[in-house]
Amino acid sequence: MIGFILRRILVVIPTLLGVSIIIFLMLAITPGDPAELLLGERATKDSLEAMREYLGLQKPLYIQYWLFLKRVAKFDLGETIWTRQKVSREIMERFPATIELAVFAMMISSFLGIILGMISATKQYSWFDYSSMIGSLIGVSMPVFWLGLVFMLLFSLTLGWFPMSGRMGVDVDLDIITNFYIIDAILTRNWAALKDALMHLVLPAMALSTIPLAIVARMTRSSMLEVLRQDYIKTARAKGLSETKIVLKHALRNGLIPVVTVVGLQFGILLGGAILTETVFAWPGVGKWLYEGVVKRDYMVIQGGTLVVATIFVMVNLIVDILYSIINPRISVK
Repeated sequence: MIGFILRRILVVIPTLLGVSIIIFLMLAITPGDPAELLLGERATKDSLEAMREYLGLQKPLYIQYWLFLKRVAKFDLGETIWTRQKVSREIMERFPATIELAVFAMMISSFLGIILGMISATKQYSWFDYSSMIGSLIGVSMPVFWLGLVFMLLFSLTLGWFPMSGRMGVDVDLDIITNFYIIDAILTRNWAALKDALMHLVLPAMALSTIPLAIVARMTRSSMLEVLRQDYIKTARAKGLSETKIVLKHALRNGLIPVVTVVGLQFGILLGGAILTETVFAWPGVGKWLYEGVVKRDYMVIQGGTLVVATIFVMVNLIVDILYSIINPRISVK
């Protein structure tokens, strides 16, 4: 077990180095002068020279990459072109909003996906099974931004159930402690702010969770069907145990082992997929910030944001592998 975990941790190191090389080459192979791209066409010669010196553009490529790694190790990701703020600071300010959205979407997709998959497996070939699997297929096929617009039109503009955009109403006061609005509202016992934050969270989380929900449901159904065919399930039925007890006590526990991996991987994908969702719902997270950086051609934003999201995705994969080895020790042996 310990050997397996250590091997997985060691694999992360070259993976992160590979990610950093790709991110670095994005800047290195960009047509034109990177310093002029970062500072703009009206930059003075002195400022351009200072930026070239800062980026090490006069040095060989491998030296430039080493300097880039040193800056990244200090979490120095440069400054944004438009606000002149540190990229690391901008990320830290916006990341709680993205994490909050991704966690809420993961909770929705995991809870509903497991329930739908479990019921579909126990009622195989029934109308519920066909309906849920067709719905899952449609869910995987739907573009997130289109779903977001549909949810806004239906639940916000037509029914008026939820706010259309933003993270919290302008008329709601909240003392910020962690920048996680739900946690801050609970810590300060501001129940009005908690309700408002949850209401703003529902629509973007529903849109973002649709694809993971469909994947989790299909994976749960497949895993449960395989478990329900095992001999120990047949033995439990022969002993006269109720179907509900068999499914919940015996089948579900083993059927969820491969689903854990899928759920963990989906969380990493949710962080990357939040770009379109945050843009549609004007959610002030890293995804919307990255989109604005692309539109404004703010390369430091693109570089820094992509590097951080990619790193988190790799670390999530590592955590999932470790958890899976704990849940299913046979993996570590293999």
